[in-house]
This record gives sequence, C-alpha cells and structure tokens, in this order.
Amino acid sequence: MNEKKGIIFTGIIVGAIAVLLVKLGNPGNMGFCIACFLRDVAGALGLHSAGVVQYVRPEIIGLVIGAFLMSVVGKEFSVRGGSAPFTRFVLGFTVMIGALMFLGCPLRMILRIAGGDLNAIIGLVGFTAGIYIGIIFLNKGFSLKRTYSLPKFEGYLFPGVIFALFIIFLAVPSLLKFSQEGPGAAHAPVIVSLAAGLIVGALAQKTRLCTVGGIRDLILFRDWHLISGFIAILATALIGNVVLGQFKLGFAGQPIAHTDGLWNFLGMALAGFGSVLLGGCPLRQLILASEGNTDSVITVLGLISGAAFAHNFKLASSANGPTPGGQIAVIIGFIVMLAIAYFNTEKSTEIKMKEDVEIEA
Repeated sequence: MNEKKGIIFTGIIVGAIAVLLVKLGNPGNMGFCIACFLRDVAGALGLHSAGVVQYVRPEIIGLVIGAFLMSVVGKEFSVRGGSAPFTRFVLGFTVMIGALMFLGCPLRMILRIAGGDLNAIIGLVGFTAGIYIGIIFLNKGFSLKRTYSLPKFEGYLFPGVIFALFIIFLAVPSLLKFSQEGPGAAHAPVIVSLAAGLIVGALAQKTRLCTVGGIRDLILFRDWHLISGFIAILATALIGNVVLGQFKLGFAGQPIAHTDGLWNFLGMALAGFGSVLLGGCPLRQLILASEGNTDSVITVLGLISGAAFAHNFKLASSANGPTPGGQIAVIIGFIVMLAIAYFNTEKSTEIKMKEDVEIEA
C-alpha cells in the first residue's frame, strides 16, 4: 500500500467507523475517544466511583489486539523500554487531566468538529498551541533518552492482560461495574465495537496514524503525510454525520461537551504539549504499547490513573463546564510539564563547555 494512499485510506475508514458507532449507540461525537474509553474501563474496574462512566469498551480491546496481530504479522513487533518510565507515567497522567478538561482526546476533538461542535475548534487551536510549545523544547534538544531491547515475554504481557479483561467481560461480567445511565450506558453492540477496534488498530499500526504527529510534522518539516490522515478522518466523519442526520452546528447543546472556551483551549493545549513530549497522542501510545513498547504501556497506565484520579477528585469537566479543582489541576499540569521539558532538554554546547571548565577548575 502506497504510504500516502495508506494514511488517507486509514483516515477514511476511521471516520466512517466512528460515525457508524455513534449511529449504533455510542455517545454523540464519540465513535472513538481513547481518553473517554480508558476512563470508562477504569470505572468498570472500580478505579473510580463515577457511576455514569463505567464500561469495558470493546473498541479499546480491539485496538490493542488488532495492532498486536498486525505488528506480529508485519514483523514489526519489537519489545523495548527503559526510557524514563516514571516520567512517561506522569506525562500520561497529565495528558489525561487536560483531555478530561476538554472532554475528549485529540481523536474525539476531530470527531467533535466533524459533528458541528464549534467548541472543539477552540480545542484544536489550543492543541496546536500546546504542540508548538513542545516543538520549542524538541528543537532545544528535549529527549527522554534511549530505549533498550527487552525479552519478548515482556511485550506479550500488555495484549495478554487486555485479552484477559475481554474474557472476564464476556464470561464473568459480575466482577466489573457497568453504568446504568449516562455516557457509560451508551454503546454500540459488543461485536460491532470489537470489530471496529480490530480494524482501526490494525490500520493505525500499519500507517502510524497519529493526530499529534501530523501537526508536529507539518510545523517542523512542512510534511503533510500524517496530517492527511487527520484531514481524511475529519472530511469522512463530516460527510457521514450530515448524511445520517448527526450533524449539529453550534456551541451550545453539543453532546458531552461544555462551552467554556478558555478551558477548552487550555485543556487541549496541555494534552498537545504532553503528547509531543511523549512522542505521540493517546491513540499512538496505545498502538505502540500493543507492538511491544513497554514505555508506552507505562504511559497508558498513566492515562488510566489520571482518569481515575480526575473522577475520584472531581477534576473532570461535565456538560456544565469545568470544576475549580480541574482548573487548578490543569495549571499544575503545565508547571509539571514545563519542569519535565526543561530538565530533559540538553544544554547547549557552549553552556556544557563552561560547566566543564568550572568543574576542572
């Protein structure tokens, strides 16, 4: 498959599937949302007590298994890790705080725009601003250092645990929590959701689909490759929503969204900044985790922990808007990310030489 055609094809499929999932029962403008779905899984496991967002999303299971199988078949399954794991956990945690301020991950941001939600355009501006801040540190030498090869068994654990969760979901659902109302109770049929995840996971692994990478590469290199997938998702979902009557243009009354522009901007700016430092958006982290990258597994655990923490301590926004605690958490998140970015940025040669001279003296 030609790379350019492949990423566009993947975007078209993701956009079409997302619209279909909403038509079949998923919450509005939420055919796919990695942040929201990981939050729901955290709730199903009892990690938070918000009863309206508890459900084991088969899309997540499908994404992991689909990406895992595609990486094995394509001989791209490579087990590695050891690149600042706890820093990655903290970054994943903080990215989730930003996403739940906005009420969606970068992928859902695209789908919200495609559904007519103008609040998400403000989120996109913030997301781009956050990516730009991250790029400043990349240009100054930011790095979380190298990864190391690990035993293959280490890489099998994450997809294995996810598959085990799916077995429990099917065979012993009484061990899990399920929402009786709210977004967690809205979902497409299990088999459809699982198939959707498998398809998108396989295609995303093959094409390296990443919303953050698209904007980053466009700014850094004027490279339109990855962002073409972004545009294809938007265009396809927009057409699909119009055809199926799911398009509603405006700020007010959008599904699972709020109209506070400042905090929509800042939430996605935090998510964009953190995702650049991590090297990929939440979707990309999930795919990397599935193909053997244990650092991305740690990031995913950070995302899940951030979701649980946000709902246990009322940091997540709702349709009524952000909470005071959530606003404080986003500000703290920026401070934490700036500190991580600063202390992991290589000093210039001139400064290093000066320090070496002082040490020798």
